[in-house]
Amino acid sequence: MIKKFVNEAMIEGNEKWEKSISRVEKLYDPIYGDAPMRSEFDRDYTRVINCNAYRRLKHKTQVFFSPKNDHICTRIEHVNLVESISNTIANYLGLNTELTKAIAVTHDIGHSPFGHQGERILSTIAEREYGEKFCHGRNGVHYVDDLELLKDVAGIKRNLNLTYAVRDGIIGHCGNPDISGQKPRNEFVSLDKFTRPNQYAPFTWEGCVVKLADNISYLGRDLEDAKEMKLLTDRDINNFDKAIENIRINNSSIIGYLTGDLCKNSTVEEGLRFSDEAYSTMEKIRKFNYEKIYRNDKIQPTIRYFTVLMNEIFYTLKNEYNGTATIKNIKKMKRYYPVLAEEFASWLEEFSNSADRDDNKYLNKIVYDLNNIKDYSRAIVDYMSGMTDQYIVRVYNEIVSF
Repeated sequence: MIKKFVNEAMIEGNEKWEKSISRVEKLYDPIYGDAPMRSEFDRDYTRVINCNAYRRLKHKTQVFFSPKNDHICTRIEHVNLVESISNTIANYLGLNTELTKAIAVTHDIGHSPFGHQGERILSTIAEREYGEKFCHGRNGVHYVDDLELLKDVAGIKRNLNLTYAVRDGIIGHCGNPDISGQKPRNEFVSLDKFTRPNQYAPFTWEGCVVKLADNISYLGRDLEDAKEMKLLTDRDINNFDKAIENIRINNSSIIGYLTGDLCKNSTVEEGLRFSDEAYSTMEKIRKFNYEKIYRNDKIQPTIRYFTVLMNEIFYTLKNEYNGTATIKNIKKMKRYYPVLAEEFASWLEEFSNSADRDDNKYLNKIVYDLNNIKDYSRAIVDYMSGMTDQYIVRVYNEIVSF
């Protein structure tokens, strides 16, 4: 097997290597001494799968909200599917599978509860309150840079401090692939310059692989879940199957066909690309999914519910602001909202300049100035974005019940 991209792999010797493994701060030395047991990207991978934001993905919506059926895809299953597909592609082409693995499991870590519908609602709140759009890719980098903490070997909480290549892969994964081929960019760009999906290509070929694997992963799985949830019938699937000549419409066939086609047609010169036939097939499936699943009338009541729920939680917390905010005052809300008050107070203690912060427990960044209403509003949106579906419903029920 000819590994066509082996000379482009993000390994030592690549001209982008030092930039790719760079961190904002030096990561503390591991406890096992001088012998290197893990690569830089493998350290990122293990840091992510041991953090709370990753764990919460198992209770976050992929497409269908709070399903009772245990076999419906959740956000954590989605990132694992992306890891599997990107590993197949990267291994076949000769790229660094440790890097694709680290990017894949992290790429949706900034996703809100309630999937893309929740993301749109948070974006509306963020634009209204402090003039910024909410994007799960950019929020993912915000989480791993500023908000997600792990204890170091001394038991002190620190930021994740991931490599540039993984952080770039998180923010660069959003958006649909280009039919002309996906290539990495050459320039090292500060990630705070990313303001919209598809603004920049990923910095590494491995980041490009994850972007394409993300697009491959959900097409067939969403069809299967929609059928399981009765949004699609056998007739719907069979009629669509007849309109697609080159593959059967099921998850295995779609993944196998698109992955194989991508590996066959990709070259360093033309980039990661599908054949015209495969790209057309992918777009037909995507269009079918939007018409029959994502815009299905059965989805609309949940969207209205999410909108009321998320806005009410935001207003409940914002109403506690009176020129400044203190953890002491937030905790006074426990009389009515014991769960929400305790958890949000802990959030502010970890990430704000509150006088109640115990600096002996934390070595992480201060993110919010509680004397600034926009910062306080941003703290609420960030806090809500990390909630699981089940938890945010629990908080809302606590607000509206007596």
